[in-house]
Amino acid sequence: MMSTTRCLVFLLMGLFCLGAHQPARAADPVVNSNDVLEVSVYDHPEMAATVRVDGQGMVTLPLINRVKVQGLTVSDASAQIARMLAEGYIVNPQVNVFVKNFREQKASILGQVTKPGVYDINTKTTLLELISMAGGLTPEAGDKASLKREGAKDAEGKSQEMSIDLLRLVDQGDSSLNVQIMEGDKIFIVKAGLFYVTGEVHKPNSYKYQDKLTVMKAITMAGGFTDTASKGSVRIVRKVGGKEEVTSSVAMDTLVQPEDVVVVPESFF
Repeated sequence: MMSTTRCLVFLLMGLFCLGAHQPARAADPVVNSNDVLEVSVYDHPEMAATVRVDGQGMVTLPLINRVKVQGLTVSDASAQIARMLAEGYIVNPQVNVFVKNFREQKASILGQVTKPGVYDINTKTTLLELISMAGGLTPEAGDKASLKREGAKDAEGKSQEMSIDLLRLVDQGDSSLNVQIMEGDKIFIVKAGLFYVTGEVHKPNSYKYQDKLTVMKAITMAGGFTDTASKGSVRIVRKVGGKEEVTSSVAMDTLVQPEDVVVVPESFF
């Protein structure tokens, strides 16, 4: 089951992102192709224009003709137009750029979320916000998210891929992993692996696997040893190549793998 911290985080995220299917735009968004801009210059009404950003990321404006604005924030686009107008056209131009219509942008999230699918995003949407849009993680969610970025290619021309540690992001609050989601991104939340603890522990059961899981931590998750446990005789039963292998008297710092069975035998002395 998800930790109390994770449940609380996503409850707060759900409240914060209510109505996230039509999220508010950031105060200083980034201009993209096909956005419609309204451009005005203070005290120069003849310069007013409503223009669409073309496929090359350019707009055409009076006096200065073609201007590259794609990839700039609105404030940077205003500054760029002002600099060009100041070069022999208008003294100290005060330029205002407003995005009248944004191009629709989408990203998909699949796997262990409540509502997998394709969602509208904006230029400030983060991974946590997208997970919240999708209803949060399911109880079966693992600790990894994979992100495939179609718009970014590696040296071999393949789409950029990255793995994100959700345990560090959500439970430990590592905001550096809360990446910005871009148009066309595909996120997949993996299903958690399981391991099993049986024998002389207080809560024998199956549990969600975690990276760097030791025998001691597995036993702790299972409620710890009972009074009759043989602590020095713990075994791990592991499937290798379709066959079961048993390792006896394992050390407490031995790493557990998904699908392992940790067996705590009874002490007879």
